[in-house]
Amino acid sequence: MSKSQLPVGPVEACNPSPRVREPLSADAAGELAVVFKALSDPIRLRLLSSIASRSGQEACVCDLSEGIDLTQPTISHHLKVLRSAGLLTSERRASWVYYRVVPEALRQLSDALSLEAGALAEVNA
Repeated sequence: MSKSQLPVGPVEACNPSPRVREPLSADAAGELAVVFKALSDPIRLRLLSSIASRSGQEACVCDLSEGIDLTQPTISHHLKVLRSAGLLTSERRASWVYYRVVPEALRQLSDALSLEAGALAEVNA
């Protein structure tokens, strides 16, 4: 008997597990995806980390190229992506641009990950 000719047994009813919290809405998932996409590049992670590790979570663009072997325009592109994702703000002061971490954006990201980790912990318990 071939696989296509195997007898089909009775179909069991699907018993879905009860929800313990609401899943992400389409809008929330879309917003988080933008942030995760921005953070998916190692250079952008390093730039964000470099800014976050400085006093006041702020750094001048002139300080950000230290240890990163990229041209200034490429670094500026990565900073623009982080700004567009809402992770950084920027401010021009004289001829330099200063970048600052947006704490609320990191907090929202952390909260979303904590919710998902909490749900996984409950399932695996």
